[in-house]
Order: sequence, then C-alpha cells, then structure tokens
Amino acid sequence: MLPDHPVGWIVLSYSGDPTAPPQRPILRVLRGADDAVHDFVLPGAAQGLAHWLGLIPPDAREIRLSAGADFTLERVGARRETGVLAQCLLRRPWRCVAALYERARGSERRYRDILRGACAVTPMSRFPSWAATRTRPARIAPSALRIRCVLLARPGEAAALSATRDALAAQTLRPESVWVAWAGAAPVSGAGQMSHRAWDEAACLADDLGAADALCLLRPGDVPEPEALALLGHALSEADIAYGDAIGPDRRPQLKPDWSPDLALATGYPGFPLLLSGTWLSTFFARPAGPLAEIASAVAVAAVTSAARVAHVPRILARTVGDGLDPPTRAASLNTARSRQALALRAEIHGGTVRVEWPLADPVPLVSVVIPSRDRLDLITRVCRGVLHETVYPSIELIIVDNGSTDPAVLEHYATLRGDPRVRILMDPQPFNFAAMVNAGVAVASGAVVVLLNNDVAVLEPGWLEAMVRQACRPNVGAVGAKLLYGDGTLQHVGVVVGLGGRAGHILRRRPGDTPGHLGRLRVAHEVSAVTAACLAVAREKYLAVGGFDAEAFPVDFNDVDFCLRLRAAGWKTVWTPAATLAHLESVSRGPSVGAKRARFEQEAARFSERWRAVIRHDPFYHPALSLTTFGEDLE
Repeated sequence: MLPDHPVGWIVLSYSGDPTAPPQRPILRVLRGADDAVHDFVLPGAAQGLAHWLGLIPPDAREIRLSAGADFTLERVGARRETGVLAQCLLRRPWRCVAALYERARGSERRYRDILRGACAVTPMSRFPSWAATRTRPARIAPSALRIRCVLLARPGEAAALSATRDALAAQTLRPESVWVAWAGAAPVSGAGQMSHRAWDEAACLADDLGAADALCLLRPGDVPEPEALALLGHALSEADIAYGDAIGPDRRPQLKPDWSPDLALATGYPGFPLLLSGTWLSTFFARPAGPLAEIASAVAVAAVTSAARVAHVPRILARTVGDGLDPPTRAASLNTARSRQALALRAEIHGGTVRVEWPLADPVPLVSVVIPSRDRLDLITRVCRGVLHETVYPSIELIIVDNGSTDPAVLEHYATLRGDPRVRILMDPQPFNFAAMVNAGVAVASGAVVVLLNNDVAVLEPGWLEAMVRQACRPNVGAVGAKLLYGDGTLQHVGVVVGLGGRAGHILRRRPGDTPGHLGRLRVAHEVSAVTAACLAVAREKYLAVGGFDAEAFPVDFNDVDFCLRLRAAGWKTVWTPAATLAHLESVSRGPSVGAKRARFEQEAARFSERWRAVIRHDPFYHPALSLTTFGEDLE
C-alpha cells in the first residue's frame, strides 16, 4: 500500500533491477463504499528509473501497489492541479481545452487521461531528454562467463574500430578476446589489442569460440555501454541468444520487442551486439557460416528452425552503426540462409521492404468466412459482395449468422444469397452475444480455415484472404489479423497491445494509413499479443482446441483478445500482416457503448483484467518504456 494514502495529482518515482524480468507495476485504487476497483498500469523502469503522473480520486478508500521483488518506491510527490493544467496549456493548449470540456461534462476518466497524455507522455523524438532523467547504472553480480567478441568488418571500416575497441575495454565484464573478421583480406596492421583475420565462409561460427563460453557479434563503430556484456551475459544464463535495445545509426532509439521471429526474419531487428551461447552454436550452427554480410540472417533463420531460447534486455545497451543491409540484400541473404537450413519460406521485396511468403498447400484449403450480422442492408450487401466477388481465392464458404434481422430488404437479400451454393445463412435470434454468434458459425463451418469477419468490413484488395490463409496454415500460428483502415484511410487496427488503456487496445489508431511504426514493423508481418475479430483467420482445429470464444465471460468485448491469449497459452502465436488490408467502420452496426452497454463493458473489462493480469503487466511485443496511456508508441 502507498504511504499516507495520497489523493489528487501525484508523481511516483521508482526503480527496478535491470536483470529482473520486465514487469509493469499496477496501482489499484479501491473507491467508494462498494470498493469499486480501478487499476492503473505504470511504465516499467527499463533504464533503471521510472516516473508516473496520476490522479487519485478523492473517494479512494485504499491504494495498493503490485510490483515485482526488484521494485523500489523512491518518492511519492504531490502536484497541484493548477500546475498540471498549466503544463498542459504550455505543451498542448488544445488538449487542455479538451480536458476541461471533459471535466465539465463529468468524465473524470477522459479528463485524467487527456492531461496525463499531455504532461506525462514524451514523444519518441525527445528520447535523449527522457532518458537523461531515467537512466541509472546497472549493478550486476560478477560473472565467470567467458566471452569472445567478433567484429564483422567490411573494407573501409578500419577507422571505426578504435571506438568499439575502447568501449569493449571499458566493459564491466571484459571479453576474453576480440577478433576482427574481415570480408576480404585482413589489413596488414589494425587497431591494437585485437586480432585480425579474413572471414572464412566455409568455417563454422562455433570454430571461433576457442575456450570461450559465448560469442558476441558486433560491427566496427558499435559502442556498447559499460554494462552491455554483463547484462547480455546474465540474460544468456537462461537463453541461447541475447540482444538488447540500442541507439541506431540515425540516432533514434530502437526499443525492441521481446523475441519476435517473424519481425527478425523480415527486418533483422535484434541487430548488434548479439550474444550467442557456445552450446547453441555447437549444436545448431555447426555448418558453414556463409558470407559475412549474411551472418545476421543466418543466425535469425537458425534461431527459428532450432526454436532457440532468445532473451531480450529492454535497456539501451549500445550505439550501433546497423548491419548496413538494404532490403534487396536482406531478402537475398534470407533466401540463401533458408535454403541452407531447409526453412520453407521465400523473401521478396514489396513496397521497398522485405515480405516473407509462407507456402500454401495445393489444392488450397477451404475457407469458411463467418459474418455475424443483423439488419443493415448496406453493410451486409457490401461485405458479401467483397467476399464472394472481389476476393481472389478459389475455395470459399460464406456463413452469415443472423441475430434476428427484421428488415424486409435484408431478408429478401438473404433469399437471393441462398441461390449461391457457397453461402449458408444461420438464423440465431437470441439476445445479442457476439461470442456465441461466432461460435455458432464456426460450429457449422466446413473449412479447414475459419475467417471471422464483421459485417462493417469492406474488401479493398483481392489478395487479402490468401495472405491470411498462408499465415494461418503455419503449424505454430494461431490467430492472424489484418491491417484495417477507417473510411478516411487512417489506421484502425494494426494489432492489439495488452495493457493499453489499462486493459487492451489498438495501437496507433487514427494515424496515417502508411505509418511505418516503430522499427518499421507495420510494413511487415510480425507477432502481436492479439488481433481483432473484425477480421481474424485461424485454423478451425486450433479454434476448437481452445474452446472457441468465451461466450460467458466475454459476450461482447475482449472475447477476441482473450481468444488470442488462450491460443498463445496453448502454443500458437498470433501474427498481424499488412499483406491483408481492409476497411472497417468500427462498431457502426452496434452503436456507442453508453448506459447499460457501458456497464456491461466494465464488467467484461474487470474479468479480462483479472484473467490476464500477467500479460497486462508485460506485453512481450510492446516495450515496457512505452506509454499505455496514449496510442502512439510514445515514452512514459
């Protein structure tokens, strides 16, 4: 519990152990006579220290703080409301006006969140000033791990070696030795304290270990922080590969997700420094390493094929020069590596980025598209036309689950649709329960793959379904989500972040449709914790294996997120892909959540928070330093 039971605007300052698993603290406020629960999910202390600005309501009866054993509360400070408003007015005047409007109309939550977003959240562009008030030296127990560093050098990079050499000499865990491997002939003389040799494509990386326990790959010009090797070494104690965050060659922070294999294949995001276990190298990388420029792709492919344990240290560990690969070179290196390691994929260039294509069976599987609907002739005609006539896929079954339509025009349209042998219409006039409607549709589906599709979704590209099926048919993939746009072309769905808004939410909503996202991840398929059921593909056997949607706990909201998390618990990951892009007029057929709808939403939200509290505290695909208050990949 917090000391002295503060109310009003407060600032918490707290620290954490960088070697502990990342967990966001949760501040729980019990309000009023009935002890109504309100949870606040705080930022993680990724750089050692964190600050949180929040509003404790005057009717708070008790305040509880749930955090890991490494958590240390250092300060609880009070702020005057006038000071918070003044800060908001200086930073974002119109947000201050919006906050005051929300307070006038009685929305405490909106008033609080608008002010927090303006005063406590920092754009990524201001990372240096943000980090300056949060970075503390890491204290790590001494380690006996023996590390050999290998600098992957290309002609013309000799001048950059000295900065890396000096940084390695300043490590709290000193490397056993440092080698410079050159693409081409090694120079006659090089930077002192380092051995030089030509890169041998026919040699194995494991051969470079010598007497070391681990191999650290870097590039000339990389400048690791003094504790970088110690933190990576600690992470490697329970992993095969370890990587950390970095400041990239463009001087922007690279706040990376935990291990995301699909993102790694397409972008090489783990980057350098990269620490590899000697045991893993000897077991799974006992093959020719190939060209020096392709080593990062080779390691990524080997990590995927061997199901390696990959650890992420969510802290800036180095200033890096990057791997220097443009998309065509990365795609070529990925294709070379996968052919050597028998991984069934193909890398292509699409829109200037690497797109990884997964195989599709021949003949293609039957896909059952399940559309819950009621009335709204305009919506159901558009979505059916899109699926049946604007989608290029040879084997489709369309199932409409109708929740009691009374519009004669809709019923007449159903009569017309029944003339198409691909269409089935299931009449289900029960009280509205979205999850139950979806389950009913899947129960009568014949397809090996099921696609859940809202009636307010519109097809934009003919290849959307094939792109989703390719992902859904992968053995280790559960749910697959699409890129959804609002009618004005802005982003509606690019994956769900668990913990966003305190429960779960869509990141980057209302941003321009071509927004690349942090690390460029919105340009490629990658793992996320959950996707929306507005457009979700899944193998039918996997859907049934986890019991489908939970229609009792989550009849209307959070059922899709809960479903994805249960799939992950069963061993199947969730993937979002921009190769499937559709339009979505979100909830236009249901209307806003007010009154009884709002009360029902809060009940389902409370159930979700209790069931998935651990994931709310750490979504592995969303960095702990990023804010859960705003939707824009900002810092907090």
